[in-house]
Amino acid sequence: MTVLAAIRPDDWNFPLFIHVLSAMVLFGAVVLAALAVAGNTQAGLRLGFRSLLIGAIPAWIAMRLSAQWIASKENLLDEDVEVPAWVDIGFITSEGSFLFLVAATVCAGIAARRGRGGGLRTATVVLVGITIVAYVVALWAMSTRPV
Repeated sequence: MTVLAAIRPDDWNFPLFIHVLSAMVLFGAVVLAALAVAGNTQAGLRLGFRSLLIGAIPAWIAMRLSAQWIASKENLLDEDVEVPAWVDIGFITSEGSFLFLVAATVCAGIAARRGRGGGLRTATVVLVGITIVAYVVALWAMSTRPV
C-alpha cells in the first residue's frame, strides 16, 4: 500500500511557503525578462535587465536559502541519508541556473546601456530560455517527485 499524502510538522510550513513563493517570483521574473528582451525596444531591454537584477536574482537567493532550510529540517543533509531524486534535481537546476542568470543579467545590462540589442540581446534571450527550461524540469520534479 502506498502513502497518498504525508503530514509534515507545522514548523516546516514557513520555510516551505518562502521556498514556493520565491520560486514563483523567480519563474515570473525570468519569463518577464525573456518576453521583454525578446521585444525589439530599448524599454524592453531595460525592463528585462531590471527584472533579472531586482526580481530574479534576489528571488533565486531566497529560493535557494529556503530550500537549504527545508533540507536541513528534513535531515536530508546528513551523510547517511539517501537523498531523493527530486531533491537532487532541484539542487542541480538551481545551482546551475544561477550562472546563467548572472550571465543573462550582465548581457542585458550591457545591451541596455549601449542602447541597442544585437548579439547581447540574443545571448540574453538564449540564456534566459535555458533557465526557463531548467525551471520547468525542476517544477516537474518537485510536483511529481520521481523516485
